[in-house]
Amino acid sequence: MLLDRPRIMGVLNVTPDSFSDGGAWVSRKQALMHAHHMAAAGADMIDVGGESTRPGAATVSVDEELERTIPLVEKLYNELVLPISIDTSKPEVMQAAAAAGAGLINDVYALRRPGALEAAAASGLPVCLMHMQGEPDSMQDKPDYVDVVAEVERFLLQRVEACVSAGMPRAQILLDPGFGFGKRLEHNLQLLREMPRLASHGYAVLAGLSRKSMLGQLTGRGVEDRVSASVAAAMLAVQGGAAIVRVHDVAETRDALRILNAVWPDEVLEE
Repeated sequence: MLLDRPRIMGVLNVTPDSFSDGGAWVSRKQALMHAHHMAAAGADMIDVGGESTRPGAATVSVDEELERTIPLVEKLYNELVLPISIDTSKPEVMQAAAAAGAGLINDVYALRRPGALEAAAASGLPVCLMHMQGEPDSMQDKPDYVDVVAEVERFLLQRVEACVSAGMPRAQILLDPGFGFGKRLEHNLQLLREMPRLASHGYAVLAGLSRKSMLGQLTGRGVEDRVSASVAAAMLAVQGGAAIVRVHDVAETRDALRILNAVWPDEVLEE
């Protein structure tokens, strides 16, 4: 996929326990319909995830994650003209998804799990490396940093070098600061504020802020009522240099980026 303009990644969680839409798209028929709906609404890619990474989420076996995701990835690859991303940390799922037609590996562990780096390199696919302090079940217990931006930046650049050493082209590496993954509100705000710094290294940056708890802390709204806040956060991320925004609310985000492009047509979103 060309990243000549900010792109919208539509979230498709086929899990019973994701923080925002857990259980909504567990049925394969429902998941397919929702993917087609997001494509029609303006999504540039679909991100399929079969294991929740919210705090306290249950661990999913390899077989279960394969069953949840691979038939869907294959179906979407055959039915849509959009790239399909696989949101996984398991090397077995990465390999199977690549064979089924996935065009991107999106890993919240930044390919640190055993075998993940090798599997991703062998697939030849672009990868998105995310920063997370700790593990999903405990990451929000006591997140702490001396300088959150510098520490996230250092970690991501170290993971870039690990990928390059494994044979991955730099042009196929994306970075995600990991909003909400082992970070308090002030950490998330600082990362969003300094998005231009994270985007200054020549790697495409993905920002996933959609419906997250930080937005609830700021607005006092529940998950289902955070659409406006999510759109505002996505616009700020794009203004800061994000190449991809990962969202649940595709149409609303697309409309907002069109308005942004009307004001700054050379910098934001071209039709």
